[in-house]
Amino acid sequence: MTVAACNRPVWVAATGSALLLLAALEFQYIGGLAPCDICIWQRWPHLGAVIAGVGALWWPGGWLWPAGGALATAATGGIGVYHTGIERGWWDGPQSCTGGGLEGLSGPALLSVEGGAMPVMCDAVVWEFLALSMASWNALASFALTGVWLLALRCRAGR
Repeated sequence: MTVAACNRPVWVAATGSALLLLAALEFQYIGGLAPCDICIWQRWPHLGAVIAGVGALWWPGGWLWPAGGALATAATGGIGVYHTGIERGWWDGPQSCTGGGLEGLSGPALLSVEGGAMPVMCDAVVWEFLALSMASWNALASFALTGVWLLALRCRAGR
């Protein structure tokens, strides 16, 4: 295959991660949905996938960049599955951002407006579409992008 043909899946995958990252930022800054800690964890691998895309387009001969993109999107997909499990009560999440994180606080402490914002809970679904949370959609989209990265990797390995 030609370099241009092998670059198409790289463009698709890197653009997909960039759009998912931009959508998360839009939900946060325009939609007013504050992210929890695990939501933030899911963003970093998308940034890595975008960087992998730039690297793969800049140095089109190697397999390392597409492999990095595939690993990054698989990682954020895995974090999305982990987050979905916490939201649905399939397993416990970090105590710092699940319902247990408020234990031991008194009524006045919970109602106090002095002391900053309360942490965003990781086990609370703040947005969903078609019965899937944002974490679930991120996992599905990320695993689809992993498949696209693997196509790019296969194309580059086959040349």
